[in-house]
Amino acid sequence: MNSNKSRHRGRGQRNGGQRRNQRDAREPRSHNSSEAPKKLTFWQKLISFFTGGTSKTPIERMGPRPVQRVAVTSPKLYVGNLSFRALDSDLFDLFKGVGDVQYAEIVFDRQTDESKGFGFVTMQTVDDAKRAAERLHDKDFMGRRLVVSGSKSDSRRDF
Repeated sequence: MNSNKSRHRGRGQRNGGQRRNQRDAREPRSHNSSEAPKKLTFWQKLISFFTGGTSKTPIERMGPRPVQRVAVTSPKLYVGNLSFRALDSDLFDLFKGVGDVQYAEIVFDRQTDESKGFGFVTMQTVDDAKRAAERLHDKDFMGRRLVVSGSKSDSRRDF
């Protein structure tokens, strides 16, 4: 009788130990024993399933995109991170304070007729463009920090 109990106890401890370890791996322990794990509702579980466990939107999860500044080699400048309320005349007046402006244009969506948040400014000379890029890059304009750099191409694209 003694041998059966010890054999059963030994086997139970071994299996029980393995089971306990498997359970511990599945259920994270709280360091503070007074804290009860937060129970999620059905909808919270459903949302976390589709969002990967976070409440952030995909754009928020990506984080800010790094700014790629292009060297100023032509009079045409790219102006990014514009306020969606900004107009061509606002952009023209801003750059007129730095040098002679030929043309200022904010890019709008053709279907919704809303600003895309960036535009282009063409200065009289390359020197004016370089000066404008130095002075106005990272400057606060209508509540947003501007990104001013050289334009990647001078040719207009019509889609």
